[in-house]
Amino acid sequence: MSSWLHRYCNLVLRSAVLLSVFAFASSHSADNKCSSPLALTCQECLNRGPDCAWCFQKSFLDGAHISKRCDSAAQLMLKGCEEEFIENPGVKVEVNMTLSSSQVTPRDISIQLRPGSEASFIVEVKQLELYPVDLYYLVDVSASMQENLDRLKTVGVNLSHRMKEHSSDFQVGFGSFVDKPVSPYIDVHPSKIDNPCSDYDINCRPAHGFIHVLPITDNMTEFKHVIQQQRISGNMDTPEGGFDAMLQAAVCQKDIGWRPEAKHLLLVMTDQPSHLALDSKLAGIVVPNDGHCHLEDGTYSKSAHMEHPTIGQLAEKLLENSIYSIFAVNQMQYKWYEDLVAFLPGTYLGRLLPKASNLTNLVVDAYKKLLSDVGVEVEVEDSQAHRFWVSVTAFCPNGSTAAGSTKCTNVQPGQKVFFNITVGMRACPEKTDAQKEHEPEVMLVVKPVGFNESTTVRVRQACVCSCGGAGPCHDNPENSLCESGADQGAERILTDSCQDVETGLICSGRGTCVCGACVCDQSNLGTIYGKFCEKDDFSCPNERGLMCGGHGECVSGECSCQRGWTGESCGCPVSPESCMSANGLVCSGQGKCVCGKCVCDHHRRSGRFCEKCATCSNACQSHWSCVDCHLSKGLVADDTQHCNRSCAALVAYVDDITELIRGKYCLYHSGDQCVVRFHVDMASHGPQLRISRHAECVSSYRYFKTFLSVFLLTVVLGLGILAVVRLLLRGKKWSLRGHVIEDSSKNPSYAPTHNEKTITYRRDCLPEHPMEHIHIHKIPLHDMFP
Repeated sequence: MSSWLHRYCNLVLRSAVLLSVFAFASSHSADNKCSSPLALTCQECLNRGPDCAWCFQKSFLDGAHISKRCDSAAQLMLKGCEEEFIENPGVKVEVNMTLSSSQVTPRDISIQLRPGSEASFIVEVKQLELYPVDLYYLVDVSASMQENLDRLKTVGVNLSHRMKEHSSDFQVGFGSFVDKPVSPYIDVHPSKIDNPCSDYDINCRPAHGFIHVLPITDNMTEFKHVIQQQRISGNMDTPEGGFDAMLQAAVCQKDIGWRPEAKHLLLVMTDQPSHLALDSKLAGIVVPNDGHCHLEDGTYSKSAHMEHPTIGQLAEKLLENSIYSIFAVNQMQYKWYEDLVAFLPGTYLGRLLPKASNLTNLVVDAYKKLLSDVGVEVEVEDSQAHRFWVSVTAFCPNGSTAAGSTKCTNVQPGQKVFFNITVGMRACPEKTDAQKEHEPEVMLVVKPVGFNESTTVRVRQACVCSCGGAGPCHDNPENSLCESGADQGAERILTDSCQDVETGLICSGRGTCVCGACVCDQSNLGTIYGKFCEKDDFSCPNERGLMCGGHGECVSGECSCQRGWTGESCGCPVSPESCMSANGLVCSGQGKCVCGKCVCDHHRRSGRFCEKCATCSNACQSHWSCVDCHLSKGLVADDTQHCNRSCAALVAYVDDITELIRGKYCLYHSGDQCVVRFHVDMASHGPQLRISRHAECVSSYRYFKTFLSVFLLTVVLGLGILAVVRLLLRGKKWSLRGHVIEDSSKNPSYAPTHNEKTITYRRDCLPEHPMEHIHIHKIPLHDMFP
């Protein structure tokens, strides 16, 4: 025993030496691997290899390219980087010894890895004596197994007595299987569904995928009674549905009654091979097996709906549920199962003689053999398995050691087996939204085959920089980057902290991402500053000799103005007060305030407040609506708020506008024949209206009499003028193209002939003149044109 202890101590010492070697950095190799212009961030530097380190000291190599911060730790210190500012996470192995165990030690291990590194640890597995044992009989009850089933009825009790020699507590259970109860595996003729053996005058039970008959129990009388009640069944093809039944017996822990503290033995008795995955497609079943328990009243309910499990899936479930498998098959199928058991850990294959005459010895020998073989399997999450590699070396009690061997044989009760397990990390995981703050741990499980204890290994991935408790949080504790505890070494995706979301650039391309904060470059043109080095004092336009007019900051080459200022150089006030005209409207309601000045809506308008318009309607007409509003409110009204919409001017009332204002004034004719005089004074601060308080109004009756008098006078004057004209025409002759026309007054018998026409001239637009009629003689055509 002392020599074994000495070997064990040497083994532990070797592991410690390996860890120190993994953490050691070779300066020469690191110089070639780490010094690369491609390492632009701390994370990229660490990903280049376990020898690479990153300097996040702000004053380190001012003006040098950012990639110079990545090198071996020794070279960085030679270049002037202080040790406390060097990010160089090493390999760590932490063992938790607080969890109790009887077979596997330790139960919990934490390791830290970075790309290209590896860590080793030791797992101890102890073989105990007189384990509790649960044995579940899983029997093929097809017609060809009739003799074996009959034999089982007699040897079951004998096996129980034999196993008590090797177990402190032996219990048994029972289940049966045939095949999937669908065509073409069974005959679906109505007469064959209920009794597949009807052609042989035998009363058989219907075919079934798996039926759980008896849970694990120590009541051998009940077990014997269940066996006596079993009847055979039948199917059409040669292979059976054994793998379907095995998976259900493994995963249905509560239904079967597997005890956590016991060794689990699954005895499969059959004389035929089993269907494999994809065979189910012959029956039109294409749904993959989900690996879950589907027992309803003891019957596998998904037998006709899900495919058979794959070999890998079955192996995973057997290992996960700590189950040893024992195949008891006849000589003809031995070779088929011999090729299979290599893929199923913890499996024993035995030849079953006719009538199962050797069943008792087969099970006892299988149990002794399975317990004497101690091996481990390392399970890694499927989604992460490609990023890790695992190596296992078993150190057996007889002193043999074989690299890559995962099992020791002929291990006796009370002996220990040591497994040196090395886990290496190939690469960091791809960054996702769920991994912005912290990379998740990757879980590995070291599972001794058939044991109900295991070792959990949690792998922390050193893929981000923790800044060693210094950096921006050390220099500036109020930095927002420190809120989540960067000073305590919390892992962060520091590159994201230096990346501007809008531009997508790291430090705007003008700085270095140092421990999650941008260290801006130096420039001969001026100062570069800002969280993302996006600000400076030299690349934006000036206003009055000041950058951005003194009212903003230069961000990415453009002025970001302060509140209340706008424009390319922040020289324009946003407030419209400078554009407010005297009437309270912005730009007299005829324009917009742009950079403190009025920009008129129409090119015809001008003036500081767009109050002038030379080609618009004249000043009198443009204010008629305002005067009309005041007339409707009463000439003595002083309140102008009711006329604000129609009045853009200040209004004042005067008694006599003609005396007050020397010059022109305007007249407004209201609807009731009133005339109001007003004057428009175009002052510099806006127009002013002065309206006369006295309007000249004419009543309707007076107006009618006046109109009637004027009309009658016009008629009389017209008649008189007409009489005079006629008298003059009678005493004269008129000449027309050489012809003499005599005055009709000299011929009393004169009367208009058919050659004469009367023409009436209406003077509608002259109300002071009545209508007058003038008679013009028509000249015969032969007189005009002889």
